[in-house]
Amino acid sequence: MNKLFSLLILLLLMAHEVSAQDMAVDMRSNGKIYVVVFVLATIFAGIFAFLVYLEKRLKNLESKK
Repeated sequence: MNKLFSLLILLLLMAHEVSAQDMAVDMRSNGKIYVVVFVLATIFAGIFAFLVYLEKRLKNLESKK
């Protein structure tokens, strides 16, 4: 499984035509980098909120015991 995952990552990296630096420059010049940053911030905020919610539920379950 680990070898298969490594092979898949390697194939994806080899198939990528545009370098990451060129893509970053294009995204900055088009203003799309802000969309990417906003989406990533939203995802991380959602994960953080879920972890806080889960922690509160676990504390309630532990206090009931």
